[in-house]
Parts: sequence; C-alpha cells; structure tokens
Amino acid sequence: MRSIWKGAISFGLVSIAVKLYAATEDKDIRFHQVHVKDGGRVKYQRVCSVDGKAVDYDQLARGFEVGGEMVVLTDDDFADLPLSSSRAIDVVEFVPAGQIDPILYSKAYYLEPDGNVGLKPYLLLRDALSRSDRVALVKVALRQREQLATIRVRGDVLVLNTMLWPDEVRAPAFDVLDSARDVSLRKQELQMAGSLIESMAGEFHPEEFSDSYRAALQQVIDAKIEGREVVAPPAEKEEEGQVIDLMAALRASVEKARKARAA
Repeated sequence: MRSIWKGAISFGLVSIAVKLYAATEDKDIRFHQVHVKDGGRVKYQRVCSVDGKAVDYDQLARGFEVGGEMVVLTDDDFADLPLSSSRAIDVVEFVPAGQIDPILYSKAYYLEPDGNVGLKPYLLLRDALSRSDRVALVKVALRQREQLATIRVRGDVLVLNTMLWPDEVRAPAFDVLDSARDVSLRKQELQMAGSLIESMAGEFHPEEFSDSYRAALQQVIDAKIEGREVVAPPAEKEEEGQVIDLMAALRASVEKARKARAA
C-alpha cells in the first residue's frame, strides 16, 4: 500500500508521527462508453450551453445556481477561504464508542506509525484506547478541507474514520410511520418475532459473504473474451403479493430457521 498523507496525531503534549492509508478499495467492475458498431471509445467535449461552442480548460470556472441564475466564482473568490494545510490530527476529546451513530461514518483509513520514533506513543494510544472502550474524536485537514473524524482500534492498528457533519444527515420523514400509533402489536406476535430472531442469531463473519452480481458479471466478461456463448441463469419466480397471516408467517419462519440450523 502507498501512503496518501503524512502528519501527526496530537493530544495534550503528545505527538505521534503517522502515515495514512486508504483502508478500503472499490471492487466494482468499470466500463467505458463505446460505439456499439466498432467498439471505439466515446469522447466528450465541454460545450457551453449558451453559445454552443467548445470551452478550453483554462476558461472554466465554478458556478452556483440560485433561482435559475448562475453565480460565477473564480479562483480569486476561493483565495481567502480558510483552507487548512495543517498536518496535524488534533484530538478534541475521547468519547464512548457507542455514542457515535454509524450513519455519521464516511471513509476509513489505516494509521501507521511513521518510523521507530512514533512507534511507542502509537502503541501507547492504541492500547489505552482498547482499555477505555472510547474513541478519539478528532479534526483533520484532508485535501485542504477540515473534517471531523474518529480514531479507533481495529486489531493491532489505529483506524481513522472520517465523518459527515451533523447537518449532512437527513431527517427521516415517513407519513406511514405517523399512523403507527393506530397499529397494535399483540404479545404473541412480539414473542414469536423474538423467537425468530433467536433462531436466526449468529456471529458475523464477513468472509462468508461475497458480491454475487460482480461474480456473475465477471463470468459474462470472461465468456465474451473467450468467445463462448453467454447463458443467463434462470430467473427466480416471484411470488404474487398476497395478504398474509402474520402469526402463521412467523411460525413458519421460525420452523424453517430451526430446520436450516439442524441441517
């Protein structure tokens, strides 16, 4: 892996030199748009919607639309913005891990101690965090923009998770849930639903799961490369929508789950 950023974790009077690495990678299969006739790559021009002419890169600016009109911003307008060039990961506070809603998490990065000098304080922070059941709430400047993030322990490594700002999380507004007060759940239904959950309970092992769509798509591509006929798998028959007896469905589900566990 190649590091994408270097800096230091700063908390109190302690400074830990670290390198930052992307912790995840996109495995999606990427396509190019091509001409179906000859497979040639399709290219695009930047064309002005007003005069219809192609626009050179040095003539591009950024625009913000307001009420149907475009406000044009140039490089000079961005010059005085508070763009941070800091190389510090500043610890704001240490908070209980359970207090952070997972919906706030954005991207994950591994933190590696930068040389032997940073090794001992890195291990100190890692082991202290493990014992505390807390995460470090930090601010860090990545790509010249300040971001909120956390530092937590994963195995033997510190992981930095960037976060969304609170105003970036949308509030759910579902009218159908407003009528929930008119829906009564029977005690037997709740007990049966609990039994279903218990019968399907297990431990999470991520290696047991895979992207079946991507695997099937790769088979299609491989078949094309080898000149074989592409055979589509049979489609699963969809059951027609019908009104169900909730208790009967729960009982059947519990029984099915128990048989699956016993097999």
